[in-house]
Amino acid sequence: MKEKLFFDNDIILDISIKRDELLKNDVNEAITLINLVEADEYQGYTSTVIFTNTYYIQKKLKDHTTSINFLKKLRLLLTVLPVDDKIIQKALESGFNDFEDAVQYFTAVENKMDYIITRNIEDYKKSTIKVYTPSQYLKIKEIQKMEIGNGS
Repeated sequence: MKEKLFFDNDIILDISIKRDELLKNDVNEAITLINLVEADEYQGYTSTVIFTNTYYIQKKLKDHTTSINFLKKLRLLLTVLPVDDKIIQKALESGFNDFEDAVQYFTAVENKMDYIITRNIEDYKKSTIKVYTPSQYLKIKEIQKMEIGNGS
């Protein structure tokens, strides 16, 4: 069964607006992961919240049409998970320092994700799901392939 990767808000925003030259490697590795989802090596997921956040920020920096076109492509690549009352209640009671991260986390938990992919691992200190940056996740997978190839 393919691993289920939950892409959080900062990853999607990094890709959509190419945030910062300092993040160039992180953005490229996030794009690599999205491409692997497109190639059907992994199952990719995100939440409804990411669509509204991405639209809001991208529209301010670019324009409506560019924002909508990006989100249409994203919707084709990733399964969009709903955020419901149960998730909001858990997020409100969670003690997370960032409410939006709590919503993302409980969306991932409720939908039994294998991993959360984020640039800000510190945001998920309380996670029971494994949390990696795109770079970390790709390195782990590379090592696992090497071990399998070596018969380990």
